[in-house]
Amino acid sequence: MTAVTDQDPTDHADQPDDDAHKAGSAAARGASDGERTTRTDSTETWDDGLIARRVNETAEGDRFPMTDHRSAVPPAVTPLVYEGSLRSRLEALRELVGLSRTRLDSRTLSEAGRVLDEAAARRRLSGQHTVVAIAGATGSGKSQLFNALAGVTISETGVRRPTTAAPIACSWSDGAAGLIERLGIPPRLRRRPLPTGDGESPLRGLVLIDLPDHDSAAVQHRRHVDRILALVDAVIWVVDPEKYADAVLHERYLRPMAAHAEVMFVVLNQVDRLPGEAAEQVLDDLRRLLDEDGIALGEYGEPGTTVLALSALTGDGVGELREVLGQFVSERGAPNRRISADVDIAAARLWPVYATQRRTGLSEQAREEFSDRLADAVGATAAGEAAERAWLRNANRACGTPWLRLWRWYQDRGEPTTGRLPSRTQADEEATARQRVEQAVRTVADRASAGLPTPWAQAVREAAARGSQGLPEALDELTARAGLPAGRPPRPGWWPVAVLTQASMTILQFLGGLWLLGQIIGVMPPNLGVPVLLMVIGIVGGPLIEWSCRLAARGPARRYGLEAERRLREAAAGCGRARVLDPVAAELLRYREVREQYGRVVGAGR
Repeated sequence: MTAVTDQDPTDHADQPDDDAHKAGSAAARGASDGERTTRTDSTETWDDGLIARRVNETAEGDRFPMTDHRSAVPPAVTPLVYEGSLRSRLEALRELVGLSRTRLDSRTLSEAGRVLDEAAARRRLSGQHTVVAIAGATGSGKSQLFNALAGVTISETGVRRPTTAAPIACSWSDGAAGLIERLGIPPRLRRRPLPTGDGESPLRGLVLIDLPDHDSAAVQHRRHVDRILALVDAVIWVVDPEKYADAVLHERYLRPMAAHAEVMFVVLNQVDRLPGEAAEQVLDDLRRLLDEDGIALGEYGEPGTTVLALSALTGDGVGELREVLGQFVSERGAPNRRISADVDIAAARLWPVYATQRRTGLSEQAREEFSDRLADAVGATAAGEAAERAWLRNANRACGTPWLRLWRWYQDRGEPTTGRLPSRTQADEEATARQRVEQAVRTVADRASAGLPTPWAQAVREAAARGSQGLPEALDELTARAGLPAGRPPRPGWWPVAVLTQASMTILQFLGGLWLLGQIIGVMPPNLGVPVLLMVIGIVGGPLIEWSCRLAARGPARRYGLEAERRLREAAAGCGRARVLDPVAAELLRYREVREQYGRVVGAGR
């Protein structure tokens, strides 16, 4: 298999680090100056002089036909189609982010937003190609393996470190330009092996990316690696017998990417340097380290990371990797698995802000206790008792004897008008009522936020605090409106009869007294029995009727007091519900909605 090798010698050690960000200018330079070819044999040397380079370009062009990257008619590209469960998870994640933007900061949602953006960008590109990156440490032989898979020398190898300065792409079929452009690889760093004459390549659909060293001393090289690893569909990690246990590799890359086990290959290269059974021992130790990293190994047909041992120098094991890689590409499931793993990681990072281990919300008991606290703050019980006493006083005044009513009037003439609730005007009483209201709000907010993740608990407490502003004043106004109506309490139907009977007793007393007076003066004939009897009946009957009315008034007075208390409690509860409970319930409802969406994101992937 031959390849077009049109890269500049500065593409490696002398290549500027910002090649990936200058793809447009590089393409323009390639169109004006022509692309220059590199050596295909590592033993050849570069000729000096412009004329010599142009002569070599002509000769190389005759041996390796150029592949035109600027085709006038680009091939039709079939966009990627996500499977049903992954589409459902992405929709749920998008809904989750939308519902959470007002409650969570952008930094918390950044990873989920990135996954959604990358999923949308990948869906618009080819679904017939699989982008696989070859990553490794300095001296691991990843560029040598890259060339071995391609069948020709595409990526420069050598003892100079770092050798690969910028990512190089090699595509085995047409239609991958959009995928490569997404990686920021300029046209002059794109390669294309020419098809062999024995039929279609088993790696058709593969886009292979040779990355710089992930442990390079150049910061830009590491940035290239981190950026492209977040965009490719799969990764081949190349390790060598000396650095396979490197802490940087395991802690910075393999362990965080454990969820991507199904789209990773770990290749132990340079096994030709190990004597006897040492290769198997190193391979077993590598599997052990991967297991400690939490990476599932697909050893018995189970989904997981494929671990292989080979030598890119001698070709031993390269054929097996090519076969496994060809089957992996032909399945065309890597993009779905990669995005699904990204969703898993994003969901895991969001776990602390959505998950809870206990039942959340406001119980009916908590609501009733909050209403009771507000009722106590406005003095609903005391108001009911005052209403009951006012009703009894009214009954006593209506049904009592004139002499007793006169005496009570004399005693009560300095008291407030009967039937009106005393207003709470003293400073200590107002302060006490305000403290009770604030305590009731704090208590209900703490109960509602108990067990919620920190952002949502804070949102619940803030909603309760906003509702508590002005609540004491609103309760005072409601107390005045919902209290007893002006004037005397209502009278039952038997009151007129009792009043008339009491008046009759008074009249009897007057008649008996006038009769006795007439006898004393001599106007009337002496007869003490009748006037005395009339006076006794009036004197005894008046208090008896008053006492009977008092007994009969207890029931209506109690009901009147309870009704006044109920009205005041309902008014206080309605005010507290509208200002505090409803906003808190709205926050809890929003949390339940996002919790359900989070369950769809997590549950659909299990």
